Amino acid sequence: MAYIITDACINCGACEPECPVDVISAGDDIYVIEQEGCIDCGACANVCPVDAPIPE
Repeated sequence: MAYIITDACINCGACEPECPVDVISAGDDIYVIEQEGCIDCGACANVCPVDAPIPE
């Protein structure tokens, strides 16, 4: 299982530096997680102020 970032994302960028495998990047309107590389650690979800990252 991997995490995805929902439309609740406010594009703040708090999640990106927390990812230990560097699979989070800025998209057009929200941040996105590269599914193949996600290790399901939840580090992004732990720092998100709006709970946008969720387990897929």
